Amino acid sequence: MTRVLLVDDQELVRAGFRIILNSEPGIEVVGEAANGADGVRLAHELDPDVICMDVQMPGMDGLEATGLIVADPSVTSQVLVLTTFDRDDYLFAALTAGASGFLLKTASPENLVEAVQVLARGDALLSPSVTRRVIERFGRATPPPPSGRADAVDLPDLTERETEVLAQIALGRSNAEIAAELFVGEATVKTHVSNVLAKLGVRDRIQAVVFAYENGIAVRGGAVPPRG
Repeated sequence: MTRVLLVDDQELVRAGFRIILNSEPGIEVVGEAANGADGVRLAHELDPDVICMDVQMPGMDGLEATGLIVADPSVTSQVLVLTTFDRDDYLFAALTAGASGFLLKTASPENLVEAVQVLARGDALLSPSVTRRVIERFGRATPPPPSGRADAVDLPDLTERETEVLAQIALGRSNAEIAAELFVGEATVKTHVSNVLAKLGVRDRIQAVVFAYENGIAVRGGAVPPRG
């Protein structure tokens, strides 16, 4: 059973989400909060699998709450940020805070259910449109390392294959697409992805993309500077 916490200051919105999610076999809404502070408290008490987090709330907003939840090692929840506004500042603030997914409230009920299921599996909701915006933002803002090499930054000890996988992740490609590109099996790619996330010290693929562009490991267009 996937356990979900709803954090939104609008009771009608929470009620709608609750009805949609509770009607899906295998998903249960286990708690609700009307502001970020209560969301942080319930996240610690309930440790749900997924937290559906609004952005704009009185007092502590959803972005601050997301940062506190992700920083708490006792909480293993994945955070899905939901907002009415398709704004880049919300998107990048949510990703930087550690959210594993970003969804507009105008999405269909099926999209909401799918997003919760994706995050519950430990994956990130990294749509092609979000990936493009991350690449545009960080690719434009972050110059490549001075030497043009990935090891010019404090790059974790990634193998050559793991570096290639990171390059593919930075392009927003799925495991199946990476497997086809690198001529390996999907199970092998999944292992490489897990190793990359562990070595980078990030929670999911979205955070890996942000890390790659912020640190100059990937440059605009998704290429990774050569090592050695």
